[in-house]
Amino acid sequence: MKAINIAAIALIVAGGLGLAYGSFSFTKETQEARIGPLAVTVQERETVNIPQWAGIAAIVAGALLLMVSKPR
Repeated sequence: MKAINIAAIALIVAGGLGLAYGSFSFTKETQEARIGPLAVTVQERETVNIPQWAGIAAIVAGALLLMVSKPR
């Protein structure tokens, strides 16, 4: 399988996941204070929203790459 086909399929899958879920969350750990051996850390939960147009654009780009890579 050619690398361009793998990239096209990855774009289509990523676009589909972006449309299905709409956002993803991750936890960011920051160090607030350090006093001797005692350290205070804070965990913040961040959420990233994925716009619908980005998911659709990824699917369209993947489909175009698949069409372009076909042998003639």
